[in-house]
Amino acid sequence: MNIRQAPQDTDVLIVGAGPAGGVAALELATRGFRVVCLEQGDWTLPDDFSGGKPGWELTRLKQWHPSPNVRSAASDYPIDSGDTPVEPLMFNGVGGSTIMFSGHWVRAMPSDFRVRTLDGVAEDWPFGYADLRPFYDEVTHHIGASGLEGDPAYPDSHSFPLPPLPIGKYGLAAAKGMDKLGWHWWPAPNAIASRKFKNRDACLRYGACESGCPVGAKASADFTHWREAIDAGAVLVTGARVRQLTVDNRGLVTGAEFIDRDGTLRYQAAEVTVLAANGVGTPRLLLNSTSARFPDGLANSSGLVGKRLMIHPYASVYGSYADELESWYGPAGQSLQSMQFYETDTDRGFVRGAKWNLMPTGGPLAQTLWEPGQDWREAFGPAFHDRLRRNFGRRAEWGITTEDLPEEHNEVILDPSATDSDGIPGVKLDYTIGANTERMLEFHVERAVEAHLAAGATSVERIPIVRDSGWHLLGTARMGSDPATSVVGEHGRTHDVPNLFIIDGSVFVTSTGVNPTATIMAIALRAMRHLADNRLNQTAAV
Repeated sequence: MNIRQAPQDTDVLIVGAGPAGGVAALELATRGFRVVCLEQGDWTLPDDFSGGKPGWELTRLKQWHPSPNVRSAASDYPIDSGDTPVEPLMFNGVGGSTIMFSGHWVRAMPSDFRVRTLDGVAEDWPFGYADLRPFYDEVTHHIGASGLEGDPAYPDSHSFPLPPLPIGKYGLAAAKGMDKLGWHWWPAPNAIASRKFKNRDACLRYGACESGCPVGAKASADFTHWREAIDAGAVLVTGARVRQLTVDNRGLVTGAEFIDRDGTLRYQAAEVTVLAANGVGTPRLLLNSTSARFPDGLANSSGLVGKRLMIHPYASVYGSYADELESWYGPAGQSLQSMQFYETDTDRGFVRGAKWNLMPTGGPLAQTLWEPGQDWREAFGPAFHDRLRRNFGRRAEWGITTEDLPEEHNEVILDPSATDSDGIPGVKLDYTIGANTERMLEFHVERAVEAHLAAGATSVERIPIVRDSGWHLLGTARMGSDPATSVVGEHGRTHDVPNLFIIDGSVFVTSTGVNPTATIMAIALRAMRHLADNRLNQTAAV
């Protein structure tokens, strides 16, 4: 196949137009770099989403399903997850998975960066909370997060540009239960506008956050970064599926081969390349980019590309209440969050912990669905009407995001037997939940049951593992100071290839126990600012 050459005057090539790629494009374009980004998906507009339309809950089952394996859009690629207890979730398009994320805007804790020192497991990060704090602050105020200053769970009283969203009747009920137990709770921070902010309208509380915001209130990266980056001169090419990165005889990346939406193979050259394709897409591309110099995949001398996958196993504990809680209201999003059991207490039989988030429970269809393993026949006939009357508007969820420790047997590997629509190999996930996390899940589920009962729940339903919950794809190209045990340094620069950077969730050393988007974007900003500040010190000067 002949390769058509794209324009050559590019300083930095970014692969992936999600939150990390958006941060990189805006930072570099405003600093005078000539930036091109290749994104295999496309733009979406608020009217494309069905959250404000009658068929919303039905479209979530296919068109706006979070799993690429179910959705099967042209921009998706196959992921063999048959041997995993958690389905990987993502969205390919401008804004990446922020298009469909819940919008939880949570910082990691100081202990998350010192797990080896404190708990004797995993490894410490090459920087600490204090190093990342100014970047958390900057990104939080740039995107317009909503929250309440002063959460006592954190060592610093960080601020938000917008007030918190209403916690609602279900939030008030849950808060009273937590107060009875003397447990921590706080009005939850969300990447959702509680009132008009920049180019985004205020949240109308549809509760459809996980299938795209129909009013544009959610801080997806297409709104928060990409429009500004393009105004600053960045070039965003959609429908561009990158096949492999190319290298020269010095071992430097020279650019990327990509297939456009017409099926034409093209080439984009650049002085520096930045990967922002998430914790599955980035190792997929690195492992596909083999050459005589890099026979095991690009930047993989450590053998760790694709390994140490962390997904945050997620449990749900639902409480049903006699009172009307209006729990169809959004955001979804979170109403409350709790860090009561976040830090290590070895008396519990495990290390590390989990963040709790109180969630609404959606529309009427959501009350009648069943989890895999349940008998579907129990959801029809008289049981259908009884369950709907009992649950609709009267049920709330304590969701539990558990920390996943890095283990090398959990990995992303290429799957040549299943290719995408352009013939590029998909991936297979080999992933099991570790014993420490199993014990953590059991403990937290039982505490969440206590919380619901203290709040007055008449019945409680446990889902120890929610299969469709694998939004947080982390750790598959970890950072560190030793090239033998890490893929990138603390600023995302790969040890093996001086002009190749990785800035998405794959660089996480540990998973933390919180939703990772705020941390991903803060890390990306720190890395790209360092790149811009040191532009004359690159092996391949930009």
